[in-house]
Amino acid sequence: MIDQKTAPYAALLLRLSLGVMFLTHSILLKVFVFTVPGTVQYFESLGLPGFTAYLTIGAEVLGGIALILGVQTRLVSVALIPVLLGALWAHAGNGWVFSAQGGGWEYPLFLAVAAAVQALIGDGALAVSKSLSLDEVKAKLNLA
Repeated sequence: MIDQKTAPYAALLLRLSLGVMFLTHSILLKVFVFTVPGTVQYFESLGLPGFTAYLTIGAEVLGGIALILGVQTRLVSVALIPVLLGALWAHAGNGWVFSAQGGGWEYPLFLAVAAAVQALIGDGALAVSKSLSLDEVKAKLNLA
């Protein structure tokens, strides 16, 4: 049974946690630690075009801010799942533990599942804008 009194706060905590995680991984890690040129070089070493590093950083920054504010939470969460699946792919060969050399695959997988859960439960408390319904998200993403 879902507790209707506390569920909005659970969704809020998940939304804030995901938003902060996306911001820290984009700004703190990819921009300040690895640097943007270093991130581009890493993406290229994976066989990806360098511009995808910029797209990833942008998606993580904008998505993180949108999640923290609660702007179209469902749509943003669904849109960020491919970024997380890309991270899962990039770390798949490194083993299970994320602290392993090159980082493991369980953390990106967990975050992809968490983003899917966020998309399913919606905004939660204190959201700036009301999310689209799941049907509206599917229609916007041409998944219907």
